[in-house]
Amino acid sequence: MSTVAVAIVCKTPAPGKSKTRLSPPLRPEECAAVSTCFIRDLSATIAELSKDGDATGHAVYTPLGSEQALRALIPGNFGVTPQCDGGFGERLWQGITDLLDAGHGGAILINSDSPTLPLSILRAAVDSIRQGDNVVLSPAFDGGYTLIGLSRPHRRLFEDIPWSTSEVYRLTLDRAHEIGLPVVNVPGWYDVDDAASLQMLEAELSGGSLPFVAPPGAPAPATRRFLRERQSALAELAR
Repeated sequence: MSTVAVAIVCKTPAPGKSKTRLSPPLRPEECAAVSTCFIRDLSATIAELSKDGDATGHAVYTPLGSEQALRALIPGNFGVTPQCDGGFGERLWQGITDLLDAGHGGAILINSDSPTLPLSILRAAVDSIRQGDNVVLSPAFDGGYTLIGLSRPHRRLFEDIPWSTSEVYRLTLDRAHEIGLPVVNVPGWYDVDDAASLQMLEAELSGGSLPFVAPPGAPAPATRRFLRERQSALAELAR
C-alpha cells in the first residue's frame, strides 16, 4: 500500500481572517499569530509521524495565491493542495478525493485548530486507514471531529451535515451506517476555536488535566511560546 496522506485543512493566517472566533480575548493580529503557531506545531507532529515511512505530510489550503506564505510555516517536503470553491463539506470531499487521486493509499484530513493533537492519535489513524475500506474518526470534545480518514472516496459522508455544530460527529456516523461503511474511532481530542477552548489549551500547556480521558498531548512549542509571551505582556500591563 502506498503512503497515507496526512493533511492539515487550513487557511493561510492573516489578521482579521484567521481564528476570528478567538477575538475576543485575542486581538485580530494575535488570532493570526496563534493560527501560525497552530499550523507550525501540528505540521511538526505530522513530520514526526512521517519518519515511519508510511505517511506523508500535506496542507489543503485556502485562499488561492497564499501558497508561498503557507510554505514558510510547514516542512519543505509537505505537499500543498488548494481547496476548491463551495461549502465546507464540498471542500473536505474534494480534499480527500484530490489526495487519493494523487496516488496515496489513504487520506486523513485534520483541522488546524488542534496544536497539541498527540502523535499517538495520528499513528492510530494511519494504522486504521491501512486496514481497509472504512472511515476513521477522532471525535472532538465539542461534538465534531478532529480528523477524518478514508482509503476510498465516499461523498455521502460529507453531505447534509450542519458544519460547526455539535451534531457533526453523530450525523457522520449516521451517514456511514446509511452506506454500510465501517467506522473506526481513534481517541478523541479538542479544537481551539473560542475563548473557552483557548482556556483549555492554556491549562493543558500549563500542566493541567483535560476534561476528558486522553493521551498526553504534543508539546506544541510555538503555541506554548506565544501564550507564555502573551501572558507575560498582560501581566506587565496590569502592573
